[in-house]
Amino acid sequence: MKDAMKAHIKITLKNGVLDPQGKAIEGAVKGLGITGVGDVRQGKYIEVDLAESDPAKAKAIVEQMCKDLLANTVIENYSYEIG
Repeated sequence: MKDAMKAHIKITLKNGVLDPQGKAIEGAVKGLGITGVGDVRQGKYIEVDLAESDPAKAKAIVEQMCKDLLANTVIENYSYEIG
């Protein structure tokens, strides 16, 4: 895609939301004997190719995707970079 842009989206649980997967990872790390690891929180990373060359339009597309589909904004935060 010529002049295409790529969105790099990071979705994480909001502070205060329980993260059972993060706790499972934390327990597994400690089970491996790895020390010095504190609280573990897990999230999602998504890359999206956009057939859009206008940065404002690309931002609007990614905002809509995050709000309407990718993130549950009640319990998750999202951030992204477009390049």
